[in-house]
Amino acid sequence: MVITKRGLVLGATAVVLTTVAVTGAGLHLSQSQAFFRESPKELVDEVWQIINRRYVDATFNQVDWEEVRQDYLNRSYSSKEQAYKAIREMLEPLDDPYTRFMDPEEFKNMQIDTSGELTGVGIQIALDEETKKLMVISPIEDTPAFKAGILAKDIIIKIDGKSTEGMDVNDAVQLIRGKPGTSVTLTIQRGQKVVDYPITRARIEIHPVKYSYRETSDGYGIGYIRLSQFSANAAKEMGEAIRKLEDQNVSGYVLDLRSNPGGLLYASIEIARMWFDSGTIVSTVNRIGKAEYQKAINRSLTNKPLVVLVDGGSASASEILSGALQDNQRAILVGTKTFGKGLVQSVRGLGDGSGLAVTIAKYLTPSGRDINKSGIEPDIVFELSDEQRKDLQKNRDKVGTLEDAQYAKAFQILMQEIAAKQGSRAEGKAR
Repeated sequence: MVITKRGLVLGATAVVLTTVAVTGAGLHLSQSQAFFRESPKELVDEVWQIINRRYVDATFNQVDWEEVRQDYLNRSYSSKEQAYKAIREMLEPLDDPYTRFMDPEEFKNMQIDTSGELTGVGIQIALDEETKKLMVISPIEDTPAFKAGILAKDIIIKIDGKSTEGMDVNDAVQLIRGKPGTSVTLTIQRGQKVVDYPITRARIEIHPVKYSYRETSDGYGIGYIRLSQFSANAAKEMGEAIRKLEDQNVSGYVLDLRSNPGGLLYASIEIARMWFDSGTIVSTVNRIGKAEYQKAINRSLTNKPLVVLVDGGSASASEILSGALQDNQRAILVGTKTFGKGLVQSVRGLGDGSGLAVTIAKYLTPSGRDINKSGIEPDIVFELSDEQRKDLQKNRDKVGTLEDAQYAKAFQILMQEIAAKQGSRAEGKAR
């Protein structure tokens, strides 16, 4: 998930931690809260009006939106629960799992700060747009779900024995979330296999950046940085990592974005600015075709050769960063195609304490590529076998070492880039 400071969400998904915070404009409850509590019909109309003004598809998925309004406003609502049910029903024809209504409890959960301590199993889930099944976007590294062996793109077919067929994402989140120390069993379909995964919930404190300095047999210093999530402190930690590695005079970097499900949009932009001085980072396009651009601002921390590791669990903000680095020819991407989530959502509070997430735009890479569904293709495709992937999950100390086949490939490519750069410098001096 990507959330901006202004309440915009890109590639939004339900986060099974305690869910993600949304801060900034649009999240304060209106002064007419009491009025909406007494008039559920007004809440229905408020949601309709927001969709009418902001929804990314001006055709509303070929639905007569004015007719929808008349239909739902001609109904009687004796309780806010009836209004909530009607709103969810009203949104269904849009066929957009990311435009969704949240009751006050769900919305409250969504407002928990992304930089705080999280509670849950440590996965992000979404409703697959084609199959309508609950799918894991990515397990968060070093969380209970990750340690249990949950993988990106696993299908959740049961939660504690209850079928997820036709289940709303928010309902699934409520079932999976719980108190630390309690357990939940996820029944996972992976290809033709169906396996039960009992997982104990826990409090999860995420430090998104891990880094290390490695020296090669040739005397080159290599900086390895693993970014697991674009949380509120990701940019700060990334800056510290780059500066400390630069102080050690590294010759190049491997940036590991594998299984990084995304996070805050501004974090991805700030981190991109650490790697190159000029050029577009990302653009967002709304329903009338108006584009907004985020650009580098001559504040890079290094110009050393860079190789980026990506895979099917690299989503949303990871795709913004890797797409920007690739399109600006700043890095070589190694691994497998990324997840493919490129929708922008606005999240706002409603009059009675409930909330609404609305898809309002899509984001594009600097070259204009639409990431949604397509993902980012790496420059060099290198896949891990199921055995290699499981081995890395069981033996986390191997990740980012030469025993990690994808890292070994990235290291090989980086050494070639360093040699080429050193060679060009030597040639320049000889001249």
